[in-house]
Amino acid sequence: MTLALVSAPAPAASPALAAPAPERTLSAFYHALHQRLGPQHWWPAETPFEVIVGAILTQSTAWTNVERAIANLRNASLLQPAALSRVRLSRLERLVRPSGYYRQKARKLKAFVRFLEREYGGSLERMFREPTDALRARLLAIHGIGPETADSILLYAGNHPIFVMDAYTRRILSRHGLTHPDVEYHEAQAIFHRELPREARLFTEYHALLVETGKRWCLKSKAQCGECPLGRFLEPKQ
Repeated sequence: MTLALVSAPAPAASPALAAPAPERTLSAFYHALHQRLGPQHWWPAETPFEVIVGAILTQSTAWTNVERAIANLRNASLLQPAALSRVRLSRLERLVRPSGYYRQKARKLKAFVRFLEREYGGSLERMFREPTDALRARLLAIHGIGPETADSILLYAGNHPIFVMDAYTRRILSRHGLTHPDVEYHEAQAIFHRELPREARLFTEYHALLVETGKRWCLKSKAQCGECPLGRFLEPKQ
């Protein structure tokens, strides 16, 4: 994927964005990661609705646990909005139990399909025809859906060009001096929206690369900077 940065005036200094050296740009980070890791083919799902289910189930758990819960739902033929709407809550709780916090997550799934039925007649196509900002606001009003989950739904299921900020991405930006550790979600997200073309395909690939980097090298307990493709962009310690 060829990446050309949008030309724009330099933004005013803010607490969210440090002033990186010219070589430490999001474009340079992307190319370094893509060259090392290649295409990520994320999100792993067969349908947009499965992406949505996964985005809700992955809250506060590892993806391997989500895969087990989704396999349960697939085996029960419940990976369709209408089927998920009809299933008893108690049965849904048992099926998604491997994902953890299963009672809460079952209710969140139910809340989403109720919203989809009430507002869009059960049609994801109709839902995703909404403008990005308007649909994002509506998703955030659903029980149990926060900014990261809403943006994952918009980007990966709906192909809306909005960058997903997760713990991996925030950690990487912070360690490279591009944000402060306690930066708010929307401020960190704005860095990507400001510096990169607003393209869903680019955002899906870039986010997936950052997640893989966080899992392999930019660990929470100890960063493996010498092995990481982004290690060369770190400023030398004084």
